[in-house]
Amino acid sequence: MFSENQIYLASRSPRRRELLRQIGVKCNLLMMRETLGREIDIDEQPFVDESPTDYIYRITQSKANEGWRRVIQRRLPILPVLVADTIVTIDGCILGKPQDNKHAEEMLKTLSGRSHQVLTAIGVGVKDNIQVRLSTSTVRFRQISEREIRSYLANNSILDKAGAYAVQGLAAAFIVEISGSYSGIMGLPLYETAQLLEETGIEIFQ
Repeated sequence: MFSENQIYLASRSPRRRELLRQIGVKCNLLMMRETLGREIDIDEQPFVDESPTDYIYRITQSKANEGWRRVIQRRLPILPVLVADTIVTIDGCILGKPQDNKHAEEMLKTLSGRSHQVLTAIGVGVKDNIQVRLSTSTVRFRQISEREIRSYLANNSILDKAGAYAVQGLAAAFIVEISGSYSGIMGLPLYETAQLLEETGIEIFQ
């Protein structure tokens, strides 16, 4: 058991903090920055011929390792570190966060009228023990007109969203069907998260 049932969350996502509160987990934000304010340098470019599943496992493992290194380096109290990463995939291609609105428009045109997969991996690390779990969901979009895409991008901040959309926002109007984990599509699959945290000594139901 850990002090007051707390963890470190190595993510600035307010959605992930809210989802953890939903299952009664207290989290301390672990900023993944160097001393001079620079972000930790994790290469998030896919390797040649790397599958989406291999890619997201690699990135999540790297983030968990770096998160734990931060805990040791800063001499923080020993608590589990939770990291997460979300990608959208279609036709075997990885759609991460868009670089700009033009890139986001291209992504949404690709997703229009088709099904795609949302992969969210979570990692929980304590010392040298890092466990990773993966949630895979399928989302089907209706046909989206160019006018709708441009209007959506003009009225929504999407540069931090994999695939250029958030399931809990206005883009919900594009979604015909979801198969899988709604919370996983949001960025933190609660079933897998609860399992890993309980295995680590964090009580979800208390």
